[in-house]
Amino acid sequence: MDLSLRQIRAYLAVARSLSFTRAAAETNLSQPALTVQIRSLEEQLGIKLFDRNSRSVELTRLGRELVPAFQRILREFDETVTGVRDIARHGGGSVRLGALPSFAAGILPDIIVRFRTRFPRVALTIKDAIASRVMDLVLSEDVDLGVVGGEPIHADLDVVHRAEDRLNVIFPAGHALARMKHIGVEQLATFPLILMDPATSVRATVDTALAAGGHRIEAACEVTYMMTAVGMVRAGLGITILPASAQEIRAEPALVARAIDDPRFVRSIAVVRKRRRTLPPAAENFMATLVEFLGDRGLEPKRSDHRSARAKRRRTRQSDSA
Repeated sequence: MDLSLRQIRAYLAVARSLSFTRAAAETNLSQPALTVQIRSLEEQLGIKLFDRNSRSVELTRLGRELVPAFQRILREFDETVTGVRDIARHGGGSVRLGALPSFAAGILPDIIVRFRTRFPRVALTIKDAIASRVMDLVLSEDVDLGVVGGEPIHADLDVVHRAEDRLNVIFPAGHALARMKHIGVEQLATFPLILMDPATSVRATVDTALAAGGHRIEAACEVTYMMTAVGMVRAGLGITILPASAQEIRAEPALVARAIDDPRFVRSIAVVRKRRRTLPPAAENFMATLVEFLGDRGLEPKRSDHRSARAKRRRTRQSDSA
């Protein structure tokens, strides 16, 4: 059965006025066209809605019983359309974001503050999870946008923005690493390592960097949450390697965070969306704010982006001077 809103509106107009002539004028239809709508509705429902003769029109019993149900359907539809138009005009609606836990607890709150100054009526839902889970959420359209680590490779994902998040080694203030001028793979391999779960983007970056430096290290302990790794370092069980953006580092003043003197200890960050899918206006606005924030003072743009930008500027200058 495929009832149309035009049929429902025609039926309710006749039910209100009990006149095909007045209902036709109300719905901007000719009387024959209105009659066709009512007959089509009756055929689809398999019941007679009106008893009429040359002098009067009356609702049948089943016709009367349908009035409140059809009024509710029409009211809910009109309210939905009005709500969507209001969202488009005034910046309401909702945004669903999937993000790495370190990103969600680190700089995301500042991004949301900036966004809310512009769009205070938008509701946000944040799902923090490891990179592979965030990508699954984007692909299933359970979230509008995702912030993932590593290099997302999937035919149905578009990368909106790329950035870099440097990794730091975390150790107690009195640790031997504090006295070293240089901290590289050799120095890291000397101490027990508290490492993140192998499924995380941080662990993937660390394993790749250690392997490139000629070391395949067994973790002294593997953990799921960064705060757990920080707690174990605080207890003297080893050192850990975490993103510089991780909020957990700032929560422990007794610990030291130092950059690792090796460019391989850099985690790639990507903002992704599902390819060929239209985002709601609120999500488009949040995406713009997110990219703007990362460009202004968030994570560092990828080096390749710096190089390509410099090369483009050089080509422009050479073209201008030619």
